[in-house]
Amino acid sequence: MNGARRRTARGAAVATAVLLGGMIPGAQAASGMQEIDAELAYTCDLPEGGQPVKVGITAQLPESARPGQAIQPENVVLETTLPEGVIPVPAGSSATSVSAETKLSVDVSQKDEHAQAEWIGTTAEPVPVPAEGGLPLTTSGTVPFVKPGAPGDLVFDAGALSVELSLKTAQGTPAEPSAISLNCALDPEQETELAKMDISGDGGDGASASAPPASAPAESESSGGEATPEVGARAKQPAVPDAPPCVGDVDNDLNLNAYVTGYANVTKLDGATKFPLACTQIQQGPTRVDLSEPGFTHIYQDSTALLDYEGKTQLPPASGTFLTFGFMPTTATLEMTQIPPGVDGEGTPDYNVKSHLVVDWSDMSNKGVTTIDLDLMLRLRDVKVNGVPLDVGDNCRTSKPFTLSLEGRMTAKDGVTTGYTLATGGVLTGSVTLPPFSGCGAGEDLDSLFTASLSGVPGYVKQVQGAPCAAQQHTPGSEGAVCTDEYEPVDIPEATR
Repeated sequence: MNGARRRTARGAAVATAVLLGGMIPGAQAASGMQEIDAELAYTCDLPEGGQPVKVGITAQLPESARPGQAIQPENVVLETTLPEGVIPVPAGSSATSVSAETKLSVDVSQKDEHAQAEWIGTTAEPVPVPAEGGLPLTTSGTVPFVKPGAPGDLVFDAGALSVELSLKTAQGTPAEPSAISLNCALDPEQETELAKMDISGDGGDGASASAPPASAPAESESSGGEATPEVGARAKQPAVPDAPPCVGDVDNDLNLNAYVTGYANVTKLDGATKFPLACTQIQQGPTRVDLSEPGFTHIYQDSTALLDYEGKTQLPPASGTFLTFGFMPTTATLEMTQIPPGVDGEGTPDYNVKSHLVVDWSDMSNKGVTTIDLDLMLRLRDVKVNGVPLDVGDNCRTSKPFTLSLEGRMTAKDGVTTGYTLATGGVLTGSVTLPPFSGCGAGEDLDSLFTASLSGVPGYVKQVQGAPCAAQQHTPGSEGAVCTDEYEPVDIPEATR
């Protein structure tokens, strides 16, 4: 169809795509609604090379609005079928289901001014991995609001698309491979316009009535003209009652403080333990620029990350369940304490965060990787076996420190940025191997019991870092801030497997 607007209804899919956040009450009450129903042709970088993919996009927008009025796209759904071979799993692979996150870059323009919005959607449920044929995906989710800057047509155009696939086994643990990233470019010479809105009149009362909430800060990339549309951020989650204190250092302009949470798999038990919501303090270190490779710029930064709980470098205590003797359910409180990096004779720390950004000037793309290494000790207490307390003493812990190694990757091209950076947060993955336990047991030696149950086999770890607060840059009372006025992060991440 080469980009032609489709008129066929997909009401069943749209009806289930109720947006959960970012709604602006009353912003669209005065207008009728128009339907977006388009099919676009993309070429995706599949393992065997570029492959054509059709992407259906449906959404609802008002037909008209006033300058300064917040416009919230509703019921945004992307439908596509990735061709056979997109998941390169060999015969006998353990992968049985796949979840997807799509990120569609949308150019929002008015006159000659442009801003970039990112429409992010996820699959509602894991999709079975097909034995043969294509992989059908339907994604939906929250999208940012848009505020036109002046009278004149407001135009929405589709841009690049990225797809992140997460593969799981029948037991819900990561498969091999565990993740696949696809970048898709629009085929040339097709209509990319999704919608056009009539923006007329002055802002009047409507502009102030539909002002965005403080949890949705403006994040637009534009040339800065008077008619530049304003694009809001995806709605942040409110602070949760059980979030531990996480206060930033207002006197330190290189300090970042962020919430983190996630899961760690215990391979021997074919299960996962959830990390509680925790605070981490990040001290940004020196930056180095390397121009030695023609056509590329390499930027390096070293930083230090320290856990922060009640003045100690540790995670909040967590409850874990595992099996002893191979079948007996055992619960325990887990205390994970970080051993801070050392310092040299001049007081310079042994940085445990390494960031590397590569700028490719040939296509103006960026790729980045951040590695974080945390040296930890694990202590077990309050142990119960089949509900009966087991006295393990006060010093049941790993016999030596172990390293949790995490990695986050970022790509940016054609105005679309995906993945993790220290300054924006995101998903970090890695693995950890627990050493043998020692000091377990008050009246008898229980070291071998916990060593057999927990130690010796690498376990997959997935952490999610929220957007950090830069306390020194926060202005109390400001709208759209990433810090509370107590200098705590606004963004509260949710653990995902």
